[in-house]
Amino acid sequence: MYFGTFNPVHNGHLELGNYFLKHTDLDQVRFIVSPQNPFKKDQELLADHHRLEMVRLALEGIPDLLCSDIEFSLPKPSFTINTLKYLKKNEPNVEFVLLMGEDNLVTFDQWNAYQTILYLVDLYVYPRNHKGEIPQALASLPNIHLVPAPKLDFASQDIRRILRKGGSVKSSVPGPSLVYLKNNRFYQ
Repeated sequence: MYFGTFNPVHNGHLELGNYFLKHTDLDQVRFIVSPQNPFKKDQELLADHHRLEMVRLALEGIPDLLCSDIEFSLPKPSFTINTLKYLKKNEPNVEFVLLMGEDNLVTFDQWNAYQTILYLVDLYVYPRNHKGEIPQALASLPNIHLVPAPKLDFASQDIRRILRKGGSVKSSVPGPSLVYLKNNRFYQ
């Protein structure tokens, strides 16, 4: 499970998804588009269906990278624990893993029911720029795995900023998603 607002989806997201497929024991990566991240309530978000469509377009034709709108039908804000419980109930034979950036691990002990999440799934954590230290109590847990994935040099907020200034993000956004983004004049 790779949660995100994907506002917008970019090539780094796809690179990470592919990295986890090639370098871990995962069979697939589900990009779960979150309608509202409880920690980003003030973030300017495109409508859910637009972000979902850009992710769907980005992943089209890429085996084992899947787009999910599961959180669209669950209560908001989107708490990972609610989504996880729903998925485990409805797909009891699937072993889920939570992918997250190191920046999220630093504040993971502030997540709703984080201890239950840790009981239910392993965390695969990829490098990301962040402030603060990973809590020692989390760093030593056997089901938290630091994965040496490539560190991304940019984020969705960088893409939004470039677009607002009239710049090009052709090398950063998957082609079909970029066409959709441009046709709808998003972030301008």
